[in-house]
Amino acid sequence: MNSQTVMLVIGVIAVLWLIAGYNKAITLRNYVREAFATMDVYLKKRWDLIPNLLENVKGYASYEKEVLNKITELRNTNYSGLNNSEKIDLNAQLDLGLSRLLAVAENYPDLKANQSYNMLMEQLSQIEDEIANSRKYYNGTVRTLNNYTEMFPSNLICSVFAVKREKMFEIDETQRANVKVSF
Repeated sequence: MNSQTVMLVIGVIAVLWLIAGYNKAITLRNYVREAFATMDVYLKKRWDLIPNLLENVKGYASYEKEVLNKITELRNTNYSGLNNSEKIDLNAQLDLGLSRLLAVAENYPDLKANQSYNMLMEQLSQIEDEIANSRKYYNGTVRTLNNYTEMFPSNLICSVFAVKREKMFEIDETQRANVKVSF
């Protein structure tokens, strides 16, 4: 084998490696997009359920204006105009507000006995389960993509083709603390 043939073989191997690496990066990025789209369907279902829940609670929990106003303010954001990262941040705040609302609602026996409220809570519970499962899948696909973008030598391919890390769907420190309700 002469040196030209060796160089040609090395060149072909390098090009094939580059193509394979690029294709894997794009596949991983598409998995992340698909996972977010699936989770986004459930987040939107919850988003659409919130006004009904707020209306139901307003009549009973008139003393809880701060909690209701915060959730209403978050809910009035144009959801469809947000990018994925903004949706993650907004839903983290919404999770905190909903947990406070649910804690407050525990102190109103008449509300807990209301059939409409119970139906909404059942729907919310189902949606929250779906969101939790889709978050696991989303975070798993993000972890795989992020590993690929950070590990050598695939990080070289990702930097050349601008394949970037994605944001995990995590809770923040304020959500880790117990919700405190005082009257």
